[in-house]
Amino acid sequence: MIYEIVILAMIAAFLGMRLYSVLGRRAEHEEEPIPTRFDKGKQAAPHAAAPVQRQNAPLPRPAGVVPAVERGVQEIAAADRYFDLTAFLEGAKGAYAMVLEAFWKGDRETLRELCDDDVYAGFDAAIAAREEAGETLDNRLIRIEDATIHSASLDGGRARIAVKFVSDIAAVTRDSEGNMIAGSLDDAIVSRDVWTFSRMVDSPGPDWLLDETDEG
Repeated sequence: MIYEIVILAMIAAFLGMRLYSVLGRRAEHEEEPIPTRFDKGKQAAPHAAAPVQRQNAPLPRPAGVVPAVERGVQEIAAADRYFDLTAFLEGAKGAYAMVLEAFWKGDRETLRELCDDDVYAGFDAAIAAREEAGETLDNRLIRIEDATIHSASLDGGRARIAVKFVSDIAAVTRDSEGNMIAGSLDDAIVSRDVWTFSRMVDSPGPDWLLDETDEG
């Protein structure tokens, strides 16, 4: 009798370990992060972990999103099962910092990577004019005070989310000899910008591009 109990216990333990192994592998697969272009924002600003695929549970009410744009956010979330608003906003902050730094330094390669054709053309023209005048920018992003969703929409499979940034920036323009000709590094100015990011929700890659810039 004792021998049979021991055998049954060993069988139960074996089945338990098999079940744990299967569930464990499934959990590891489901929790594998999805890489995004905004992950590069880790170098410039904090960035939340990439979201995992959601199940069919309803999306919770987004914090800080006014009712007027909540519908757009919900439509994007319904069409893109990997979309997470908190992670998106953190990534947008990183992209905001990266684009500003690239523009100030004249880094066309980074701008080309993060912007669509129209926005890149505008940045490129401004950099070219600055280079022709022999001027350089010695600007610094002091802090991002706030970043909130300004609008959100889904049209023909293209998701567009506009983010309003309120930031403190110290801006200085120097001539070809390095002399300060405008601005001050001691007095930061408040900048209000509305930047719109977009992507096709059925795109094989989850990359968002900056496709519009406006003053807020």
